Amino acid sequence: MSKPKFQSDWEEIDVEYQQLQETHKIYRQKLEELTNLQATCSSSISKQRKCLKDLRSSLKKCAQTCDEKDLELITDIKTQIKEKENVFFDMEAYLPKRNGLYLNLVLGNVNVTLLSNQTKFAYKDEYEKFKLCMTIILMFGAITCLFFLNYRVTDEIFNFLLVWYYCTLTIRESILMSNGSRIKGWWVSHHYVSTFLSGVMLTWPEGPMYQMFRSQFLAFSIYQSFVQFLQYYYQSGCLYRLRALGERNQLDLTVEGFQSWMWRGLTFLLPFLFFGHFWQLYNSVTLFRLAGHEDCKEWQIFMLALTFLVLFLGNFLTTLKVVHQKIQKNQGKVQKDD
Repeated sequence: MSKPKFQSDWEEIDVEYQQLQETHKIYRQKLEELTNLQATCSSSISKQRKCLKDLRSSLKKCAQTCDEKDLELITDIKTQIKEKENVFFDMEAYLPKRNGLYLNLVLGNVNVTLLSNQTKFAYKDEYEKFKLCMTIILMFGAITCLFFLNYRVTDEIFNFLLVWYYCTLTIRESILMSNGSRIKGWWVSHHYVSTFLSGVMLTWPEGPMYQMFRSQFLAFSIYQSFVQFLQYYYQSGCLYRLRALGERNQLDLTVEGFQSWMWRGLTFLLPFLFFGHFWQLYNSVTLFRLAGHEDCKEWQIFMLALTFLVLFLGNFLTTLKVVHQKIQKNQGKVQKDD
């Protein structure tokens, strides 16, 4: 007598269930092994760093008294130490680590390390798409507020969107940095300052002072979004080409500024960037004048003036530094060739 169909189905499911249990058991064992390996690697890196730090201190003392031959050896060892530290940075991109202060405040002590290259690149790619979509939305939002909807409520929505956008960027960038992205310096701080500026704009109450600056700020927002769109479009193409040649890291990001790798092919963006920087200075000067107006009672005006000034100085000086270093480097190459 043949078995009923439901019994055959049940037995088939039961066999697959037993296989699943075995597979999951193996998975748990491998996960335990992985956790132990991660702890061993992290401990070894910490130990190596401490040893290299002590060695560097010893080399510094020896360099003051040694002869020329030993000095060459010390220089060579220092170069190798620097290379090892770069390797440690790449290793740590695949190891769990304690979050920085900002991520701890926002997410708590959650492990944000992505273990595979594919996952890291997918998250980085999603970050870039998010920036592009939000840049386009913010551009059309600013155009709508400037030309079609002169209402306080629409301005508040636009400013809230700016606060949310920059907050989200800082969180995503912190996660990418924990996974090996080399974005650093001013281009990290820039988004924190922009978050603060957008928050102050959001709290600025309606009044004659606000109306005096409103059109200028919205026009600046339109221009800034346009430049950011240009930068994303050309930087992403340049990064793709450099990654294919092995000259850039897979997790390098597009930035709202100018970096040394952009020198070949993207120098045409510099006039757009410098114009935007000086517009930030113009915003600062306008707000300082409004702060000195006899009818000015809002604290936001002076605070915004200072923040725009900080943004101008940070953006302008950082861009100028990159350009100056690149010109000096190119001049050095020319002199060496001659």
